Amino acid sequence: MRVVLKRRLKPLAWPRHFLTPVSVFMALMLGALLFFWVGANPLRAYVEIFKGAFGSFYNFSEVLVRGTPLILCGLSVGLAGKMLIWNIGAEGQLVMGGICGAGVALFLSSHIPTFMMIPTMLVAGFLGGALWGFIPGFLRAKLQVNEIITSLMLNYVAIFWLEHLYFGPWRDPAGRGFPGTAMFPEVAWFPRFFGTRVHLGLLVGLGAALVVWFVLAYTRWGFEIKVVGANLRAAQYARIDILRNILWVMVISGGLAGLAGICETAGIHYRLQQGLASGNGYVGIIVAWLGKLRPASIVVISILLGALMVGGDQVQITMHVPSAISLALEGAILFFVLGGQIFQDYELRIQSEAG
Repeated sequence: MRVVLKRRLKPLAWPRHFLTPVSVFMALMLGALLFFWVGANPLRAYVEIFKGAFGSFYNFSEVLVRGTPLILCGLSVGLAGKMLIWNIGAEGQLVMGGICGAGVALFLSSHIPTFMMIPTMLVAGFLGGALWGFIPGFLRAKLQVNEIITSLMLNYVAIFWLEHLYFGPWRDPAGRGFPGTAMFPEVAWFPRFFGTRVHLGLLVGLGAALVVWFVLAYTRWGFEIKVVGANLRAAQYARIDILRNILWVMVISGGLAGLAGICETAGIHYRLQQGLASGNGYVGIIVAWLGKLRPASIVVISILLGALMVGGDQVQITMHVPSAISLALEGAILFFVLGGQIFQDYELRIQSEAG
């Protein structure tokens, strides 16, 4: 006896809205076993997670703060994924966006009008990420080099470059030996709202999601992206310029992640320092796939994962459980949702050895 997966000619329509909730529920059940294993009451743990994320206005504001870079990184991965280009380099592109935006704030603020300061930083952050996305895009388009490997390796180059700057030439001479640049001038600080840490970056992320949705739904370029992703041979037959589309998709994808970098730098830290490369680019991959590469779904998933992160911090404090449990829950949700997708696209058959 053996188990065989056979691809369906047409994916099942009825479980589309059924499988995802069931998959998430199964992941939470696995999480309950993890809580039980570390000696915590699973029901109380989930209550603490919910209270930590939504128990007060301040808590929810922290959820939005955590979700802001995830929205932009998820859009970055999702846009490239629409064309079956796997951008694993959002972490490095985020870092380069933070570096370029910080360079504008630190060295050009006296030469830029006050009202143009923040827009210039956003443009610089976008261009920094776009440059880091262009490199694997060019190698894929011109030399057929796998973009997964190149974009992943460039993450480490960007992180080492970041550390070199705030440990070396950009280090604050008045910082008493602590690594990090000088504080940005106040004109380079993103405005915050409602007396919380929610900053302009949230509006940037929501605006970017709206733009990506419009491009994919109503523009010729968006149609070409989807055609290339759905059927490369059909796209070639239709004389769609594959190389040009690969380059532009990777440039825009990198730019979106770069925006996440400058939003974190100018919205939270007000300087370039350790902690910018905290894994948001990698979590963006989870966000994009859980959101099925759809901009609106990416926004929702980003906020929910932000809630899981903030709630995970709360349950760690109140119940003294390992902080890694929230990361384990993220991974479990991803694997269960992707596993559930298999039953929509594939048919399970059991065959005997005789065939």
